[in-house]
Amino acid sequence: MTNADPDPPRTVVPIEPSLLIADAFDQAQVTELRHSVTSCAHAAGLRGQRLDDFALAVNELITNAVRHGGGQGALRLWRRGDELVCEVADHGHGISAERLGNRSRPEPATVGGWGLWLARQLSDTMEVESGDTGTVVRITAVVGAPIGRPD
Repeated sequence: MTNADPDPPRTVVPIEPSLLIADAFDQAQVTELRHSVTSCAHAAGLRGQRLDDFALAVNELITNAVRHGGGQGALRLWRRGDELVCEVADHGHGISAERLGNRSRPEPATVGGWGLWLARQLSDTMEVESGDTGTVVRITAVVGAPIGRPD
């Protein structure tokens, strides 16, 4: 391949049996990546509102990575038994422990600050690891089970 050759098309075909997507992204790829995640989640068995909720949760995470995590990130989506797992990582300055510990719903008039709250509400589980070198957020959706949980 030469520099003049076009970039090869992205693939959402599993690279290994459980890995559905592994991709780096920046602002220009957010929409395309959201569509890829939605397509893979549908193929894995999520349907209807569960699919919409999971896709929105992932969109919030990748948007946060771009806005607050250094302008780019990496996403991995895989199947683990009856769960879909999505992990979004960035190289930002991290999220404060106070912010991570606050699980209350933002005030309706609040501009910003909804991403992690929404992702938590729209997924079955959410784990966050954050520090000075970046943040990794992992969410899950059980295929065929109700999404969301009471806080």
